[in-house]
Amino acid sequence: MSKVLIISGHPNSDGSNANRFILNTIKQSIDDVEIRYLDKLYPDFQIDVKREQDALIASDIIVLQFPFYWYSIPALLKKWIDEVFAYDFAFGTNGDKLKGKDLILSFTVGGPEESYDPLGYNHFSIEQLIYPLQQTAYLTGLNFIQPVYTHRMVYIEGVYNKLDDVQNRAACHAQKLLNRIGVQQKSVETQVKKFIKHWFANFDKLPDNSEFFTNHLSEEVILLMPEGEFTGHSGFRDWYQAAKATFQANCEHVVEQFTVNKKGVQSYHVELRVRLIAETYKDSQFQGKQISLLVNEHWELCIKESHHIEISRYVVDVVK
Repeated sequence: MSKVLIISGHPNSDGSNANRFILNTIKQSIDDVEIRYLDKLYPDFQIDVKREQDALIASDIIVLQFPFYWYSIPALLKKWIDEVFAYDFAFGTNGDKLKGKDLILSFTVGGPEESYDPLGYNHFSIEQLIYPLQQTAYLTGLNFIQPVYTHRMVYIEGVYNKLDDVQNRAACHAQKLLNRIGVQQKSVETQVKKFIKHWFANFDKLPDNSEFFTNHLSEEVILLMPEGEFTGHSGFRDWYQAAKATFQANCEHVVEQFTVNKKGVQSYHVELRVRLIAETYKDSQFQGKQISLLVNEHWELCIKESHHIEISRYVVDVVK
């Protein structure tokens, strides 16, 4: 399953009726989920940027859970975005750490639905008011998923709404959020992304046994590498042994970009841009130097029953 990270931006999470109910439901329903309550972690507003960035990097699906305050987000969540989505982390020359991750906005709205209309007292729709957050996703390379939001989620005793009604709406909201997360976890893009991460994590170690790789290669796989063309499992093993003789173990493959395009019923074309950072052996063509190679990769693969991924064509072009 994909790792889900929820950032709770409520300024008083324990005192919230709706947001607390939603997060408790999510916590009980998803195994691989981390909920970070900003009001508890940073009551003094002093955010540990590195810690928050590490949590983002480790996640696949990011949920911002918050009450809609003055047509925007609460102050602490805004400060969190300002500091954590830093240059060269979330945007800029090297700012690609969030690219390809899913972003879901999940928020509670106090006012009624009819008020968010040109003829209502709030004049603008919710979709219009969250454009800045949508653009933030676009700039940082996050996949902006359809938000989940619910109206009439404020309870003021004797004045506005009944507590039972608010909690019932919160239960419906939580179920919608669970469904939205579930769809993303089962999406082809998410499956492929998780496989890519696993594939390169194994390559970084350069194990002696290549069974993990051949298990995901078709018997007739074609590999077009800078060193030449290789076919089938035996061809892959020949190329892999040459790679092991060139690169030392514990190298690093950094996937900077990837896209998935459907070709057939179960077949897909995957395009990747990968940076290989590695120490080389002295008797290799790189003469023992540390290298940083940027390559474009093109995979043809199919997703079989039980979500098994099999690659039929693997092309690598060195960019620089």
